[in-house]
Amino acid sequence: MDETAEHLTERLAVDLDDGFTELVRLYARTVHAFLFRVTGSAVEAEDLGQDTFLRAYTALKDYSPARRRDLRCRAWLMTIAANVWRNQIRTNVRHPVSPAPVENSAESWADESPGPEERASTADDRGRLVSALTELPEKSRVAVVLRHVVGMSYGEIAESQGCPVGTVKAQVSRGVGNLRELLEAGDPPPREVLQ
Repeated sequence: MDETAEHLTERLAVDLDDGFTELVRLYARTVHAFLFRVTGSAVEAEDLGQDTFLRAYTALKDYSPARRRDLRCRAWLMTIAANVWRNQIRTNVRHPVSPAPVENSAESWADESPGPEERASTADDRGRLVSALTELPEKSRVAVVLRHVVGMSYGEIAESQGCPVGTVKAQVSRGVGNLRELLEAGDPPPREVLQ
């Protein structure tokens, strides 16, 4: 556990409200990025992210200080986020609504340095990637996003998903291969995705 994680878990153990504020500050972007990539919708990712942190806080209230000190925050939050997303999918299956188009918000991808043409090209490539991600099976999608977007190690993903490291490696490999196929079926894939 790195120094920041130790400091955070100590804050959670000593003062839940103060520690939770820090937890949100450190991991809100990571949770949102994960949820955006698996849902394809910034609005849905925002809603699910709020639900993720609400569930996290509710759970932490019932944890003892010792259990809060031993928490591996990122893996724990990604588990909650993945479960919140899966619950949303189950709800949508039971109570279907017309699907919203995959968002390609320039605000989500804005970068101050490149010019407008380059930004449009990058946003288009990322939009295609997000759209392709939504086509992957659930397990591969979660594994790919946790590995390549969130940056979790195979061990952390295995812990958060409750499966062996070898299974995670296979899911990531299969998911990246499927992404390549999906992207190649349309226009040439963005170089950054395949590297």
